[in-house]
Amino acid sequence: MKTILSVKNLKKYFSVKNSWGNDVALVKALDGVDLEIESGKTFGIVGESGCGKTTLMRTLLRLVEPTSGSVVLSEEIVGEQGSSNKLEELSSEELRKFRRKIGVVFQDPMGALNPRMIIKDIVSEPLVIHGKTDRIREKVIELLENVGLSEEHLYRYPHEFSGGQRQRIVIARALALDPKILVLDEPTSALDVSVQAQILNLLNDLQKKYDLTYIFISHDLSVIEYMCDRLAVMYLGRVVEEADTDALFSNPQHPYTKALLSATPSFDKNKEKIMILGDVPSPITYLDESKAKLATEMTEQEKLEIKAIEGKGIDYIVRSSLNDVPPLIQISDRHYARVR
Repeated sequence: MKTILSVKNLKKYFSVKNSWGNDVALVKALDGVDLEIESGKTFGIVGESGCGKTTLMRTLLRLVEPTSGSVVLSEEIVGEQGSSNKLEELSSEELRKFRRKIGVVFQDPMGALNPRMIIKDIVSEPLVIHGKTDRIREKVIELLENVGLSEEHLYRYPHEFSGGQRQRIVIARALALDPKILVLDEPTSALDVSVQAQILNLLNDLQKKYDLTYIFISHDLSVIEYMCDRLAVMYLGRVVEEADTDALFSNPQHPYTKALLSATPSFDKNKEKIMILGDVPSPITYLDESKAKLATEMTEQEKLEIKAIEGKGIDYIVRSSLNDVPPLIQISDRHYARVR
């Protein structure tokens, strides 16, 4: 399968300063991420809040500059005349062209829409910015019809629509410039369950119609399982497991992945439950070497939590054990995990 976008050892560190303005620590939002995104497929990125999913999305869009590493673009994205296929090396004009090839659907549809603009202007805005103003009204109507809306919605404001309809408008705007990739950042988490299903089915239909590649960011594993062909699990800025979706759900290897899957709601009362004990460790790495390493010894809180569930037949993992980061190794064909 053809690769449309590759992430190579991507790192993004944010500095922490003291009262005098000196750097004392780093927040390692991304710490050596490697990914291969296949053309025409849906690649899922899953993990709990704070694991680095959204920072990865912002770095892929070059809304923030990476500390190191690179995002390598295929010829399909950068074009034959591009001076470089690395995102961080694109000139301002090349970056402008790149952004025509990648659309974004955000988590909160109301927050993504200007409440003072009518829908015609919202959906046509990317076309106006990039100078594609020929037959603009017809294009906007076509985009709205593609997502299940119609011409009668052109002159309404965002507050006049339901949550699901607003997300359809966001999707229509994301498709305005005929992108090759759509980045979907929690696109259904703010919607009712029944509306979620409608939006997911719409996204599947659009992917087939326009041969789109999706990067699907979510913490909802049931949505990820339904939508994604391949999946990466992130924890504290690193990919801890990556595999085809069926393989990962049927044979998880990393203890964090196993705990995430066990937390998925199920009607099976006999399903194994794995609790994660302890608090999420701070992603801050101090420049003082004596404080630099995350503690791998069990904390007092974790000991107390273990004592509270003893004898109840509950399996568990402790957060401190996840701070030991082994290298990513191959488990089977296209299945990789950080296990010893």
